[in-house]
Amino acid sequence: MDPAVRASRADFERLLDPEFVEVGSSGRRYTYADMLAWLPEHAGSARGGPRYEPSAIEGVLLAPGLVHLTYETDFDGHRARRSSLWRRRSEETGWRIYYHQGTPVPPEAA
Repeated sequence: MDPAVRASRADFERLLDPEFVEVGSSGRRYTYADMLAWLPEHAGSARGGPRYEPSAIEGVLLAPGLVHLTYETDFDGHRARRSSLWRRRSEETGWRIYYHQGTPVPPEAA
């Protein structure tokens, strides 16, 4: 969520699993390569600009080396509920995001 990390290709490569997939709210599928090209220019990546504010973070260990993370974000007044899978293949690579999906929360939903 940190704009400095989002804007850094090296930091982002370290956190994304090479087999990463995201399903966007539009239904579009994004790959590892798509995200590396897109994220530095995406909203929330500029220092001093609006940033994603996470809340209600919960994690569940599904299996050794696989965690399901759910949370909500607020970005400049827009809320979303998010779900991601993080996996750890080795001590050297550490935890990396393998799958992500976000769903916008309409203003009338509490």
